[in-house]
Order: sequence, then structure tokens, then C-alpha cells
Amino acid sequence: MPREIVIIKIGTGVLTREKDGTLDEASLVRLVTAVAELVDSGVSCVMVSSGAVGAGVSALQLDGYPDDVATRQACAAVGQTRLMHAYETLFQKFRLNVAQILVAVDDLNDPSRNPHVTNTLHRLLEEGSIVPIINENDSVAVDQLRFGDNDKLSAKVAELLNARLLVLLSTVSGIERADGSTISHVEDISSITEHVRDDHGKFSIGGMSSKIEAIELALNAGVETVIASGREPQKLSAIVAGEEVGTRFKI
Repeated sequence: MPREIVIIKIGTGVLTREKDGTLDEASLVRLVTAVAELVDSGVSCVMVSSGAVGAGVSALQLDGYPDDVATRQACAAVGQTRLMHAYETLFQKFRLNVAQILVAVDDLNDPSRNPHVTNTLHRLLEEGSIVPIINENDSVAVDQLRFGDNDKLSAKVAELLNARLLVLLSTVSGIERADGSTISHVEDISSITEHVRDDHGKFSIGGMSSKIEAIELALNAGVETVIASGREPQKLSAIVAGEEVGTRFKI
């Protein structure tokens, strides 16, 4: 029986410290532990990980997310190695390997190219002990040919792999009402527009509006989606089990 596939997107704000953009080791440990537990339970996990640009910011001694393309791409080039090294080191403690896959828009959108990505991912997942980690190839991507953020990228990956679930781990616990409570289930995505704020950290580029766009893409592809707190990755197993964590968007 094929293992179910879950796509887990991790935002920059989850992986890096707000004050300086450096990698948050404690957050990474909690995340990797939770993903490793899922894999051990028989779930095929694919991670779409932000954080490369943020992780490279400190190396270039910047105090925020760079505005110019050359600096942003330089940060990505440095930060991607730091990020993958951290993942590899932590997953090895659970006897799991990682595979890095850097993609561009055409790799996923071009019908003549996306089967190569899909086949590679399926082959990696067949092993049962490899966690593919995907990111946009930010060090060379140009603005006109970019996904723009990893929310949309994760939705596209979920579509291509016919995933059972897409989990967007963010710095918020889900879609919140005016009183601060979290909306647990959403049947009609248009009904929550008034509750959406587009806040994001200084070392990230995505916001809640980009997540809503990604969720619409995933739902249209038949992929159930959850927004949940990346600071509580220990709840990933509960999310996959269908429990009431974060905001769940029904198909």
C-alpha cells in the first residue's frame, strides 16, 4: 500500500531569529524531531523550506531582508548551504537522509519538465528514509520567473505529487478572529477574507495573503490544507491525524 504524502512548508520566521535572521537551532531541532516521527509512523514527508535568504543575511552583515536582487541572491547562496547543513546534521540523528532539490518556475509549470521533478521526488520517497527538502533556486532566479514565495511553491508541489495534505507552518497559529481566537475549520475560503492580515517579519517576504492564494491553488488541486504554528511542530502528528490544530481548509 503506497505511503501517504504530506507536504510541509516552513516559513522563514519559524526557522530564523527575528532580531538578526540567523538560524534558530532550537526551532530546527523541534521541527526535525516532529518530521522524523511522522516518517517513522509511515508518512512520506516532503519539506518546502524557506530560510535560505534569512540564514545568509548575517553573513553579509545586514540588518534586514535585502531589497536589491544581487544581495538577495548572494544571501540565498550562502544561506542555502547553512540551512541544508543544519537539516542534514539533525536528521542524521534519526538515521534519516535529506535530499536537496532547488527548482525554478518552469521546472514545475512546464509539462515537459515537471515529470522529471515528480519522478525524482517519488523515487526518493520510495526509499522511506529520505526527506526531500525543496526550495526555489533563489540564488539565480529572476523576478519575472519566480514563484515569489514558498507558499505557492508548496501548493504546486502538493498538486504534482497528489499529496494528501499540505501543512503551512507559520509564526501564527492559524486564521484569527478579531478577538484573537483561531478559526479551526474553513469550508468557504472567501468567508475569511476579513480576518486576513498581511504581517510578516523583516527577514521574510510572504504574508497571510500569499498563504490564502496558495491554499486556493491546493484546494483546487484536491489537497486539504492546514495553517498552523511552526513554533509547535510537535503537533504535526495531530494535524496529519485530522485533529483540531490550527486552521484547516476542507476540500
